[in-house]
Amino acid sequence: MNTFISMQAGEPENGSKAGEPFGFAPEGERDERSLPSCCLSVKKIDYTISERVGPWWDLPSFGKRWTRQILNDVSFHVDSGQIMGILGNSGSGKTTLLDAISGRIGDCGELSGEVFVNGTKLKRDEYQDCFSYVLQSDNLLSYLTVEETLTYTAQLALRKHSAKAIKKKVLAVMSELSLGHVAHSVIGGRVFPGISGGERRRVSIASQLLQDPRVILLDEPTTGLDSMTANQIVVLLAELARRNRIVIVTIHQPRSELFRVFSRIAIMSRGELVFCGQPQEMVDFFSQCGYECPEYCNPFDIYVDFTSVDTRSGEREAATFSRMHEITASYQKSTIYDSMLGKVEQSLQRADKPAIPFKSKESPGAATKLEVLLRSADVGPYTPRPRGGVPAFVCICAFVCVCRRTARNLSRDRMGVLMRLSQNLIYGLFVAFFVMRLDNDVIKGAVQDRIGIIYQSIGASPYTGMLNAVALFPALRAISDQESQDGLYSKWQMFLAYIFHILPFSILSVFIFTSFLYWTVGMNPDSLRFLCYSAVVLVPHIIGELLTVVLLGVFHDPNMVNTGVALLNIAGILVGSGFLRGTQQMPTVFQWLSYLTFQKYSCELLIVTEFHGLNFTCNSSSPLPGACIITAGDQIIDEGYPGALSRFTLDFVLLYSFLPALLLLGMISFKIRDRLARH
Repeated sequence: MNTFISMQAGEPENGSKAGEPFGFAPEGERDERSLPSCCLSVKKIDYTISERVGPWWDLPSFGKRWTRQILNDVSFHVDSGQIMGILGNSGSGKTTLLDAISGRIGDCGELSGEVFVNGTKLKRDEYQDCFSYVLQSDNLLSYLTVEETLTYTAQLALRKHSAKAIKKKVLAVMSELSLGHVAHSVIGGRVFPGISGGERRRVSIASQLLQDPRVILLDEPTTGLDSMTANQIVVLLAELARRNRIVIVTIHQPRSELFRVFSRIAIMSRGELVFCGQPQEMVDFFSQCGYECPEYCNPFDIYVDFTSVDTRSGEREAATFSRMHEITASYQKSTIYDSMLGKVEQSLQRADKPAIPFKSKESPGAATKLEVLLRSADVGPYTPRPRGGVPAFVCICAFVCVCRRTARNLSRDRMGVLMRLSQNLIYGLFVAFFVMRLDNDVIKGAVQDRIGIIYQSIGASPYTGMLNAVALFPALRAISDQESQDGLYSKWQMFLAYIFHILPFSILSVFIFTSFLYWTVGMNPDSLRFLCYSAVVLVPHIIGELLTVVLLGVFHDPNMVNTGVALLNIAGILVGSGFLRGTQQMPTVFQWLSYLTFQKYSCELLIVTEFHGLNFTCNSSSPLPGACIITAGDQIIDEGYPGALSRFTLDFVLLYSFLPALLLLGMISFKIRDRLARH
């Protein structure tokens, strides 16, 4: 094994010279007698979950449950200035361990154990303020530049009194992570190119550094990156650790050159900590156990293989499981393990314990956070408003910020904005092409065609809103889930920001649709009636998108939400519109249910708007019996919607009351989602 230690590597990314022999990261370049400024101790972490034995279609086994151990008696200690790499095969419990340490594991299982920072036990509500957690996936806004992304995060996380202070902080973080050369490059996404994968990962790390965390957790930051970029990321993290931070990272298949970068290395298998110590200690430990690393082999790969359980066959699983437990038992009897426990006890028994180094908690109020969410693309001068300024913000700032965001988005996502504004118009083209021109002759479909247009206007509008929400909101929801767990804002604030964002698009899109369809097909030629028609059609479109967003706060799968909104819309048309069956002829229970549908009020309003005061002709030499009974539009109102004329204003009020009701329901939905994620 000593042959490997003296093996020379190519030129590493941290600037050391080629040909420099492998070394090991020291415990710290400080005086050994001095205590670290920060230390993290994890003691006896256990986590179990209860799972069903079989799938839902196998009822006998589905009714039975079994308990699975995810983490088993995990303990370790890390000092500031150190970077610890956690290795292990898939399913070994690496990510679950980070979730447990950071307090993000939720209540889906039973978690026990203790986490100490500077010898003080953390409370559950303190985890969020102590640790910064970089997830495996980079959830970033595609159309923002790197500098705008970091400025956006800084405005949410820090209370600064001028744009100059925020910009100084952002520039410092970009310099620390070598992002200055891409400061004005857009993040990019699947639709259009942007910065590279490694740069995206550094932006995610930079977003966490804005709050000056002392403990940084990273879940597989090298996943999806090439070998050289992955090496650069780990070397960068080691540099961050040397600046008096604790960095803990889970990693898959690191390069052998990184062997000397890590201060401590932990290996996990089947939820157990098989080894945790310095790189040199790991080499000596496995050699003493009889598992030496062959010459010219990557010790990371070899030692992970030695501690992994092979499940390809029962015999191999039993043999490798026994080997893993043998190594674990040897580690728990070693001086390395005893030394680690001694450090934990030393930090706990220290009389003058340093204070817990919480992240910067200079966070603006709820109204200011919502303003930042709305103007996330605007990085001009920014001064947080006082906490008592909510009414002024709601009345003035929200509309101004929506206009700013709309203007910025129009210049960046032109195709997306064009499709959102034109989708209703495209549908209107199909309807207008099919109907061509309305006639007043009953024999030529004067009544049927008008009812058909009303049906399409009310029935199709929610679907376009639903499609917009399903396409756009899941990505924003993923970002809000991550940033709310970072303590930047609550999920309901992102919900409100999205609603304010869609309002101008919805109004403009519907107005384009109604302006074209109403006058092209020749509906009742009255300007006031046209405005009523537009105002009524607007509500189903907004409700379709609003209802979809509300359900996306409860259900994670967009396809399930898509199906649910479609079924609710169909049910509302059947029960509330009165087109399939008159309201008076329906059973009493359905008559009562119709009052809970927005289709009832919107259909009544459009029927009155179109048919009131309208006269029909019946030009036929031999009309069918009963064909010319209807001579006036008021007959349609009296027969199908009795009393609709007297309820016109009330119907308008009730129709628009669905919007604040759904808005309130959405806030409750996302508050519940926020609470469930934190507990």
